[in-house]
Amino acid sequence: MPGPRRGAVWRMGRLPCLLGLCSLALCYTVAGEVCVAGHDSGPVFEEQPSSLVFPEGLSEEKVTLTCQARASPAATYRWRVNGTDVLVEGEPRYTLVAGNLVISSPQSGRDGGSYQCLATNRCGTIISRAANLKFGYLQEFSPEERSPHTVYEGAGVTLICQPPPHYPALSYHWFLNDFPFFVKSEKGRKFVSQVTGNLYMARAEANDSGNYFCFTKSHMASTTKSVFSTANQLIVQPDANPRKSAPNIKVRFPSDTYALAGHNTQLECFAYGNPVPDIRWRKVDGVLPSKANTSSDGLILNLPDLGFEDEGTYECEARNSEGRDTHQGRINVQAQPEWLQVMSDSEVEISSQLRWSCMAAGKPRPSIRWLRNGQPLASQDRVDIDSGLLKISNLALEDSGMYQCVAENKHGTIYSNAELRVQVQAPDFRLNPVRRLVPAARGGQVMMECRPRAAPKPTLFWSRGTELLTNNSRVTVTSDGNLLITNISRADEGKYTCFAENYLGKANSTGHLSVRDATKITLAPSNADINQGESVTLQCHASHDPTMDLTFTWSLNGVLLDLEDTNEHYHRAETKETIGDLLIMTAQLTHAGTYVCTAQTVVDSASASAKLVVRGPPGPPGGVVVKDVNETAVELRWSRGYDNHSPIGKYIIMGRSPLAGPWKEMRTDPSNIEGNAESARVIGLSPWMDYEFQVIASNILGSGEPSMASQTIRTGQAAPSVAPNGLGGGGGDRNELIITWTPMVREYQNGDGFGYILAFRKQNSPTWMVEKVPNVESTRFVYRNESLSPYCPFEVRIKAYNRKGEGPFSQVALIHSAEEEPTVAPRKVNATALTAFEIQVSWDAVPHQTISGILLGYEIRYWRQPYKQAAADRVRTAGLEPTARVSGLRPSTLYHVTVLAYNSAGTGPASPHTSVTTKKPPPTRPPGNVSWKTDGSRVTVRWDRVKALKNESAVLGYKVLYKHEGQSALKLLPKDQTSISLPLPKDNGYVVLEIRSWGEGGDGAAHETIVSRDSGTGMMVQNSAKILFSHKSVLLNAAVLLTLIGLLEL
Repeated sequence: MPGPRRGAVWRMGRLPCLLGLCSLALCYTVAGEVCVAGHDSGPVFEEQPSSLVFPEGLSEEKVTLTCQARASPAATYRWRVNGTDVLVEGEPRYTLVAGNLVISSPQSGRDGGSYQCLATNRCGTIISRAANLKFGYLQEFSPEERSPHTVYEGAGVTLICQPPPHYPALSYHWFLNDFPFFVKSEKGRKFVSQVTGNLYMARAEANDSGNYFCFTKSHMASTTKSVFSTANQLIVQPDANPRKSAPNIKVRFPSDTYALAGHNTQLECFAYGNPVPDIRWRKVDGVLPSKANTSSDGLILNLPDLGFEDEGTYECEARNSEGRDTHQGRINVQAQPEWLQVMSDSEVEISSQLRWSCMAAGKPRPSIRWLRNGQPLASQDRVDIDSGLLKISNLALEDSGMYQCVAENKHGTIYSNAELRVQVQAPDFRLNPVRRLVPAARGGQVMMECRPRAAPKPTLFWSRGTELLTNNSRVTVTSDGNLLITNISRADEGKYTCFAENYLGKANSTGHLSVRDATKITLAPSNADINQGESVTLQCHASHDPTMDLTFTWSLNGVLLDLEDTNEHYHRAETKETIGDLLIMTAQLTHAGTYVCTAQTVVDSASASAKLVVRGPPGPPGGVVVKDVNETAVELRWSRGYDNHSPIGKYIIMGRSPLAGPWKEMRTDPSNIEGNAESARVIGLSPWMDYEFQVIASNILGSGEPSMASQTIRTGQAAPSVAPNGLGGGGGDRNELIITWTPMVREYQNGDGFGYILAFRKQNSPTWMVEKVPNVESTRFVYRNESLSPYCPFEVRIKAYNRKGEGPFSQVALIHSAEEEPTVAPRKVNATALTAFEIQVSWDAVPHQTISGILLGYEIRYWRQPYKQAAADRVRTAGLEPTARVSGLRPSTLYHVTVLAYNSAGTGPASPHTSVTTKKPPPTRPPGNVSWKTDGSRVTVRWDRVKALKNESAVLGYKVLYKHEGQSALKLLPKDQTSISLPLPKDNGYVVLEIRSWGEGGDGAAHETIVSRDSGTGMMVQNSAKILFSHKSVLLNAAVLLTLIGLLEL
């Protein structure tokens, strides 16, 4: 001991001023300055510089790289570019504003590079992440003229952009002939790649000819710049019959795409083809992520917020009626470094060991290096570095400072900071003395803590009064200096003192031990067994030292229950202080387990436990695995779940397909799966379909929760097993046979390489003609033959095929080739005027045997004199009746009428026209001087005769329309009768009367009046200044008032 003690005193001799200055505080020096613990703190970044792109040529502008750190005392700042110090004082273009570096008139050749900020105070130095300052530019397109492109109508074409040198990436558009007539997608016929800038057309059309210009735009900070190319002339040669072509993919995404997790990525796919191909996307080795979406034309697949689960092979498929083409590429998801574990600020006593670790995830796996006060730290002497593990042995004051762990891969660099303070101090109890009063329970045990501040670690020992304590059967001084006394009695009461000593000094602290009565459980909870949904009370009573408060707590399976929470299941019995019963309401399966009641005071506690069994439906089975997948069946295996104290009686298997909707019970072998089974075969599946499965167990108390879904599997491929339905056809142009059907849904396709096989023949012909239609979405086939007779009957049938084989034929359907227009005109056309506005046309029907097809009806054409037939109006009948009415005509007008037969192919020849003149119009004036008189349940209405003018048709009578509560009745009167007696409603309701004249020209204008049971006598005067009074001499004012009352009743 003498040797080490002298060495310690010698080391103290080097630091007398330091220890005197710091007193009890921890101090260390950095660059000659003193960092005081509890007062000073090392720098911590609040703002760090970020990479930016600055447009070239903005000589009057400034670039600001931000850097701010929190520190005490305040930090000072300096900067590095590409690892070399930035000399702010020697360069007038550089200004340091707080910690920010401001560069005036930045120049790409001098100022571009990787910048880092260093923040320093007397506690240490930290260095920021790197920020890259780059300069953006966009040069002009080459002025050279571009060669014209010539292409035939219907063929695909590509116009090359050839963008000029630039940084960063550009956005691309094309315009035609004049700005800003930008090229549109046209439902996927045209596409501008944002990778190459090229313009692609799947199928050129005659109106595509013109001069095309590639328009590029660069976005940098708050500025944009755009340039466009010289003209790309496109000449489209017309083709009367453009050649159809299968898809040919021209825009292909890379075979390997590397993308960052959390970022977005896009895949482009575009194909030539006529008709324009339809683009579809899928993930070859899994299901296309639900978050994936496509552009409106389907040519771009967007994958937002990439995760590692999105990694895999993706395929775009281009399809049209002529065939298909596919392209595949893999997305490899990588990631920037991300901290999994970082170190934290540490205060460690001198001569001890520091152990810090930091871990980072990333792809590729990040490498880790260490910095101390901004300088690289490597293994040497007392320092041992093993990637993310830093160990420093025999710590000295000079090891104090700011440390940084740096994780980096090719996608980025991250920093973690921590401050190390090496402690050196004589023992001191002022901040953490021994407790003045330490209560303890009789028969129990007590731990008296001794934790002075000291560095290095002091020697600790205890005394009771003047007696030095040594370890015995009841008293133990632990390795960390605490005093443990067991089996406490009243004799143990008294004062206890802890002494601490290291080479810097000594200190002690005293506490008093007070012995109290022990706490005991007097009524322990009992085990209970209940069914789910029932309630139970667990009892718990205790005794305790009356000088102290008693509290009860309950735990379930080691987890403390929060009984203060508004919980609908747990309730505490609020009776006496010594009773802590727990009431469990409507128990659920999760409430089963071991309950522990703890009665405690500040000095001790007592506990008792009980087990609660809650019986209920089984828990979910586990580990659902799919095996032995074939075309229509799979084997499912699972592990038994918890039976919740009631034996499992049976299992059911649920399944679903993403294309078929919700979960449903599946057919199994065996059909009833017993409770001791752990596998079954699922049968009756559709070939080439994706499925996932769940298993549900049940017992006498009900069915449990389903298992987690199995992985999605796809059944094997098989030949189609059913024929397409909806087979029909007919119509079309001359010499055509059109066959139609309903396309097969995905569920019945049974495999890829899907298409249709059509067989058709003339009725009673021995030979079938066969055609293949390779597109799954096709719904029709057109057979053309110049020798095809109109409305010729054909027998047709259809079946599906895929790469595994062909399915069964459908039943034979009878259809007809395209019809021919009728060749015979209707005869004996006659037209008769019915009114001033309507005529009736009749004719002899066209014989059916003269029609090559199905006669749908007749078309009536009519026109006024002096117009020609070309200006005729037309109306068609919906059936085969040889008569029809034509309305909406003009009065007293000569019309010419002709009739034509029609079918689905068109109209036949017109009949010779006939002529008819519509009748004179009816009188335009309604009946005048209408009056009425009520008498009990009836009303008598009178009016003046209507006289027709010379240009109006004669009056043949009158019509009286009687309306009440949605019902109406019509009375026809001769022309000499100008009054009528009508019933009134029994209640106090009203009736509406319409009175009008009628004649050959139709109905005249109506007079409407409203009459109620209590309206007495009234009169309406029209077109006359003469006022008529009733036989009771009712004043006009009264009549008007009654009329208004009647109107109000409406």
